[in-house]
Amino acid sequence: MSVSSLQAFPFADLALARRLEGVEATSTARFVEARARLFAGCGACWIEVAGAYAMFDGVSSPVTQTFGLGMWQAPVAADFERLEAFFTERGAPVYHEVSPLADAAVVPLLSARGYQPFEFTSVMYQPIAAAARTIGDGDDGASGAVRVRELGAGEADLYAQTAAAGWSDSGFGDFMRDMARVGATTEGGHLFLAELGGRPIATGALNIHDGVAHFAGASTIPEGRRQGAQLALLEHRMQYAASQGCDIAVIGASPGSGSQRNAERHGFRIAYTRVKWRR
Repeated sequence: MSVSSLQAFPFADLALARRLEGVEATSTARFVEARARLFAGCGACWIEVAGAYAMFDGVSSPVTQTFGLGMWQAPVAADFERLEAFFTERGAPVYHEVSPLADAAVVPLLSARGYQPFEFTSVMYQPIAAAARTIGDGDDGASGAVRVRELGAGEADLYAQTAAAGWSDSGFGDFMRDMARVGATTEGGHLFLAELGGRPIATGALNIHDGVAHFAGASTIPEGRRQGAQLALLEHRMQYAASQGCDIAVIGASPGSGSQRNAERHGFRIAYTRVKWRR
């Protein structure tokens, strides 16, 4: 990697972490609002406490947790009490996903209140201006036959079915169909399909906030894999994000996973490892 490409990456400091955490908190809040619109009476809602976003999307939803705890304000015991009440009143477990750049008060308070870490996420970023130099290097068979387009009006079910098919062999097809259906109606979300021979084979989503493009929703149907669909989706979304004035791309992955390796191969680097806590 050249000196110029190293210089293109902003330092992974608190200012950057606030932007990376902010885009996920904001996009998740919009997702919860979409759930509430789609399913009246489901109880989906969110609140803000001490700068943290607390989301309720159902008792078993991975979205039900806090985002940004300690990023904009040091929490105190009363803040934790309010957050905990928000979840327990709805019969949900209490989860906090915390950046290591959060205020120093957060971890001692978590430990004192009986929380333990149980899950980790590599938060990875890349300057969008540098993406053109990295996408395509060592690509895994990207085919020019793959066409990427933004989802059209009335295609929410098509997107949801394609996303579900991509997870069908893992047993999460029905769950991902539900999540994708909500995602397809989320305000500010941008959804994309990759097609081969006119048939949808892969999905990808993009959420934008404060000049940051959050990449999510990656799914490829089993028979469409190794055709370069996800590489094509990545490239298309990078170009779209640039056209919207974004300067930073962010993606989350399990540490050491195939998703992390693929992201690193295409120019992303780890900003920090986020920790999820539970009681």
